[in-house]
Amino acid sequence: MGFEKLSIAAIAQNKKLYLVIGGAGAAVVCLGLAWRSLRSREKVRVGVVSQLLVHPLKSGKGISVALAECHHIGLKHGELRDRHWLVVKEDGHMVTGRQQPRLVLVALTSDGGRLSLNGPGMEELQMPLRQPHNPIMDCRVFGTDIQGRDCGDEAARWLTRFLEGEIGYRLVHFEPHMEPRRSADQEALFSQDEKVAYPDVGPVMLLSEASVGDLNGKLQKDVTVERFRPNIVVSDCNAFEEDSWTELLIGDVRLHRVMSCGRCIFTTVDPETGIISRKEPLDTLKGYRQCQPSEAEIYKKSPLFGQFFTVKKTGIIQVGDVVYRIGC
Repeated sequence: MGFEKLSIAAIAQNKKLYLVIGGAGAAVVCLGLAWRSLRSREKVRVGVVSQLLVHPLKSGKGISVALAECHHIGLKHGELRDRHWLVVKEDGHMVTGRQQPRLVLVALTSDGGRLSLNGPGMEELQMPLRQPHNPIMDCRVFGTDIQGRDCGDEAARWLTRFLEGEIGYRLVHFEPHMEPRRSADQEALFSQDEKVAYPDVGPVMLLSEASVGDLNGKLQKDVTVERFRPNIVVSDCNAFEEDSWTELLIGDVRLHRVMSCGRCIFTTVDPETGIISRKEPLDTLKGYRQCQPSEAEIYKKSPLFGQFFTVKKTGIIQVGDVVYRIGC
């Protein structure tokens, strides 16, 4: 074999060697990136679920449950879904505890396909959970149109009497076939595919016991976690640690933090008496829980307390579940 042929053969052989070495190097790099990605998704224990609260009636009394289904649109316990019932005026405009503080004393519960309304000084009212022959109302929630099935004249009279209203009030129910509201229509930080029924903006709100404890250390009179109407209450963590949790795993449920919860006058309604003070704990929160200047366009002057999460993987959450932070 001539010198020229030997040279060509050597070059070809080296090319194969270079390809093998290069391929091995690429594989090592890929494995390294995969390992880094895996490590970045490690679970870190950050707390424990101490309470689960479902609020079937918007602004109504919360129900403490041991277990809840966590859906994209919010929590569900038995026949009750979080904030799927709403009090409206005759023209369909929503009524909340901001306008009618005594709403926080109204308990809406369900058993065996029947709903019950209870409130101080009132006889219990029972009605069917499903009333398919009742009319569907066009309602207005924070400037957005949404439907609701009217729950009947008896419920309307019960609420009007309890709220001592000069005008008539009606109860409506959001049903699965109805079109929910887009969270992004209320807060641009939410993606366009996130939807809710009658909540203010997000499907799940989370708050820690330690944050409430920190606030109570600054108040003359303690407040309870129920005043802030969260869905998930977490213990065994530091105050306001939840502000930094981006991705959470609870049971088999995956949650993603979108934004803080900006607080309003509703926090000054006592959930035990239905009396609004218009001062505390809102004034104290304003003194030390304001947003960063870079976020002023989002939160304005509302103090931040609790976090809104969306549901990335549905499942069951139970009291006692460990809360894990995923990622760095």
